[in-house]
Amino acid sequence: MTRPATRRCALLVNPSAARGKHYGAAGAVHARLVAGELDVTRMEGADGAETADLARWAVDEEFDVLAVMGGDGMVHLAVQALAGSSTALGVIATGTGNDVARYLGLPRGKPVAAAEVICRQVTRLMDLGQVTGSGSAYFATVLATGFDSLVNERANQMTWPRGQMRYNLATLAELRVFEPLPYTLELDGDRVGLAAMLVAVGNGPSYGGGLRMCEGALLDDGLLDVVIIKPMSKPELLAVYPRLFRGTHVTHRAYEHHRVSQVSIAAPGLVAYADGERLGPLPLHVRSAQAALRVCVPTR
Repeated sequence: MTRPATRRCALLVNPSAARGKHYGAAGAVHARLVAGELDVTRMEGADGAETADLARWAVDEEFDVLAVMGGDGMVHLAVQALAGSSTALGVIATGTGNDVARYLGLPRGKPVAAAEVICRQVTRLMDLGQVTGSGSAYFATVLATGFDSLVNERANQMTWPRGQMRYNLATLAELRVFEPLPYTLELDGDRVGLAAMLVAVGNGPSYGGGLRMCEGALLDDGLLDVVIIKPMSKPELLAVYPRLFRGTHVTHRAYEHHRVSQVSIAAPGLVAYADGERLGPLPLHVRSAQAALRVCVPTR
């Protein structure tokens, strides 16, 4: 832990996070940061591209902190600019999943309390996953391929309903047609061919609002946690799903776990998602980017 002399803070707000539920608190967040003796510049992009440009500008201008108000998608956007820089990430978690805030013990859905954490100027370093291939990017949580990424693809093509119910319906629809997928993996150079329901790569333990797919993954060990769910029946898959929220799926016969510094993943017709964002089709390569991100955390 270090306590840097933080002075300049860029506040980047996503007005549509959690369907705008917390947007009205942006003014109170700004005021709390100013009361914490930070020189605050508030920013708001009209779309994802403009928001990404603003994040890069904050890093180029060497702000001490880039505070993002939104969900894990907003964090994902920010770390593309922040990775390897001296600018710290401040997370004001007002999204739906908020897994990064969950990792770090930050307030979720309490914007002013999250701003208070940033004012304390306590930071730590954490790893990121770094993806190269058709979807080059950094990610903070979990990279998903297989059943869960196919559900995301299906949900993104649906216009109704909104919110979590859309993903529930997409899950049921995908389950009707899903069959185990042929993967080729290279785990720290060891080549493996197998059939699986999914392969997930964790920088941290959870994604999707607390699904602890990569239970036990640490943010600062320089390693990735590769989880393979081997073939099982569809009723069994539905029965195992609730165990993901408790991390108890690790005792299931279909669960396989590897801890590696890098992994390559190939499978026909699959698209990868990370931090809930679409990256692109396989194949791709993932490595652990050690201590790549400085982030504001509660006082310990």
